[in-house]
Amino acid sequence: MVRRLLTPIVAVLVVLALLVGVFLGGHPGLLPSFARNALVSDSDGRVYEEAVDKIAADYYRKIDRKKLLNDSLTAAVASLKDRFSHYIDPSQYHAFEESTNGEFEGVGLNVEQIPAGLRVVTVFDGGPARKAGLRKGDEVVGVGGKSLKGVKSDRSTDLIKGPAGTSVRLTILRGGRRFDKTVQRDSVSVPVSQERIATRNGTKYGYVSLAQFTSGAHGAVGANVRKALKAGAKGIVLDLRDNGGGLLQEGVLVASVFLRDGTVVTTRGRARAEKTYAASGDAIAANVPVVVLVNRGTASASEIVTGALQDRARATVVGTRTFGKGVFQEIEGLTNGGALDITVGQYFTPKGRNLGPHAGKPGGITPDVRVTDDPKTARDEALDRALAVLAGK
Repeated sequence: MVRRLLTPIVAVLVVLALLVGVFLGGHPGLLPSFARNALVSDSDGRVYEEAVDKIAADYYRKIDRKKLLNDSLTAAVASLKDRFSHYIDPSQYHAFEESTNGEFEGVGLNVEQIPAGLRVVTVFDGGPARKAGLRKGDEVVGVGGKSLKGVKSDRSTDLIKGPAGTSVRLTILRGGRRFDKTVQRDSVSVPVSQERIATRNGTKYGYVSLAQFTSGAHGAVGANVRKALKAGAKGIVLDLRDNGGGLLQEGVLVASVFLRDGTVVTTRGRARAEKTYAASGDAIAANVPVVVLVNRGTASASEIVTGALQDRARATVVGTRTFGKGVFQEIEGLTNGGALDITVGQYFTPKGRNLGPHAGKPGGITPDVRVTDDPKTARDEALDRALAVLAGK
């Protein structure tokens, strides 16, 4: 009789013990120190939670836990001292995905940072900035009455971007003349690739530009290159100036428009196996001469394409030294809706070159033909030289 009564009592005690254990496991601060050290693993994550709990409970001002988390992750990534690695908070991640897809809400400008603010590099056709009369070479020195002098480019562009239908007042400097221009923001589709026929001494050449390596960029480039050849072009200028890169796979596929097979790029990382990407697809004829236009704004996937075509003797590179980004990043999503954009490896051209800076020497690709475009003139000196190089092939 006694044995029959003990069995259900023991069962109840076991269940209670499990429940208490689960509760204390999630609230280690309630345990005495000796038990906490013995029974609870001293993980970094638990220490962080403990610190946040104490700050939330004891700091003399009320804190926003989500903001504290975002600031903590931002500081953690910043401690890597890697200018290409970033924490993207949930509110920024949506905008990041939009830019990767080639669509965003703003005024339709591609810019570069200057001491006074931003210089307009490209004004997208059909966009709000084009309709408002902004031009290549304009300097945006203020937004909403606030100076952009000394402001980082990402912060400046964030001030210009905004929901479609809203307006932004830009202060423009053009040829020594300063004026304000109010531009109504809209949904902007970045024209991934543009094409036109350029003629030199009666010979047609195809000019194909690429703004960034977003999803589907290779299809647009391939279609434009073939369109130019069908129109009678005897050579192709691929303009990658101020193209800061994008998706690595798109870079491999763009190179495949000009290379039938063989190595395009090799990647290596501490936690990533070495991988070699080869050209694939329906390349144009190998006897079609190609020139790649580059400048200091040519980076990442743009350098992968340029380096592959230069190493494989498929194209002549014209312009100035490129940016020199010899590493690549991956986007890793987090459960809070944000993401880590962190450097995970290096890439190497077919001849084994890593294009990042080394031993105090600048990185980047040295052009075969050096020429600098003057942004203050309407003439495109670099393109003129590229066409001359094609004419001499």
